[in-house]
Amino acid sequence: PRPIVMIEARSVLRRRRFHRAKAHLVLSAMRHRAAELGEDRVHYVRADTYRQGLREVAALGRLTVHHPTSYAALALVTRLDHVDVLPARGFLIPHDDFRAWADSRALRQEDFYRWVRHRLDLLMDADEPAGGRWNLDHENREPPPRDATTLDVPAPYRPREDDIDAEVRDDLDRWERAGDVSFVGREGPRRFPATRREALAALRRFVERRLAGFGPHEDAMLADDPVMSHSLLSSSLNLGLLDPAECVAAAEAAWRAGEAPLRSVEGFVRQVAGWREYVWQLYWHFGPDYRHQNALRHRAPLPDWFLELDADAVTANCLATVLAQVRDTGWTHHIPRLMVLGSHALQRGWDPAAVTDWFHRCFVDGYDWVMLPNVVGMSQHADGGRMTTKPYTSGGAYLHRMSDYCDGCAYRPTARVGADACPFTTGYWSFLHRHRARFAGNPRMARAVAGLDRLSDLDAVVHENERRADGPP
Repeated sequence: PRPIVMIEARSVLRRRRFHRAKAHLVLSAMRHRAAELGEDRVHYVRADTYRQGLREVAALGRLTVHHPTSYAALALVTRLDHVDVLPARGFLIPHDDFRAWADSRALRQEDFYRWVRHRLDLLMDADEPAGGRWNLDHENREPPPRDATTLDVPAPYRPREDDIDAEVRDDLDRWERAGDVSFVGREGPRRFPATRREALAALRRFVERRLAGFGPHEDAMLADDPVMSHSLLSSSLNLGLLDPAECVAAAEAAWRAGEAPLRSVEGFVRQVAGWREYVWQLYWHFGPDYRHQNALRHRAPLPDWFLELDADAVTANCLATVLAQVRDTGWTHHIPRLMVLGSHALQRGWDPAAVTDWFHRCFVDGYDWVMLPNVVGMSQHADGGRMTTKPYTSGGAYLHRMSDYCDGCAYRPTARVGADACPFTTGYWSFLHRHRARFAGNPRMARAVAGLDRLSDLDAVVHENERRADGPP
């Protein structure tokens, strides 16, 4: 077999301040794979840049590479005359097939999801969806169990570190001491798989012990249980350690064997074959200029406390809790990302490009293709509604209903003005007021915008929000 070229380029870590846990995970995965294949199969190059690394293996002649996962990487390999680009791996639908589907209709994630289910015969009974309904999302929005601080479910898979992890940690320490690179966040023991064997063990544990309880509380949040029943497989999928087809097949098999309820299995399948696949396809469909979208004209810079993951500077319990989770692990599940971190950024009017970069750098599963549609499109509504029809943001009442974050918080979720006014509540109404003209004609926002007229203290609410805008909430 032809040799495999792997290039570890220090310039990637130098350009951005990545989360330390993310840098460790990526390097650990690369070095573990090289060790598994052996020196006779792999040319493992440690270089300053990818170009330098490619020059070092020029004697190998023509190279092939599977379609990269970012525009920058694709531009690099397509400019080289000795590299052939093969189709992408790790996704369910070829680009050409998606383009043919998308060119003839309005883009709706639900339509795409149903098309994928049909095409792959996934959770289907002949031509009908299993159980008679395509989407069981309305059954999977339960708040956390009352008076519970954690879900009563088995813990997720945790890998054991080895000598390669120790080597990676030593290298990162040395580079950081030399001032060559700089990181954010803390790095404890590695929490996410770095090998195919570990990733398969994580998938098995999720399907056998955690999938059954996934659905009902997939949108709920508990301060002392950041992982809930979530799979924690996103980093393994995005590193190529798992294939999405095997993940959804394992989940469907569990349902057909009577080991997991349909609403949990459908919810997981929708995340992997619906949302993840949709985000991947939209990244390429929207084109490279999509990253510059800023329909709401939000231009405020990210404050230092947010950039540094300084959870201790934050008073609001929800934001402090979630920011601490990111600081300590490089991960939170999708609802804290969207309805705490992203919602706060949207309400404060932060630059969506800077918010996208922050998510890319600070999450172990964050890559350009992942975060660009998720943040620019869904979280920050910076594309003006091309991806989702309404902005995803809320006041404190939603957070109070779907979490225990408000317990013991210095702020009250229903308070709009005063010392105990919830920053999410003042932020929500101020956001609607600021963009009232834009959203008044949006059918999904009209009721919320009309609510502004029922606020006798709107001017005071806006003033309260502006007074707090410069500091951590």
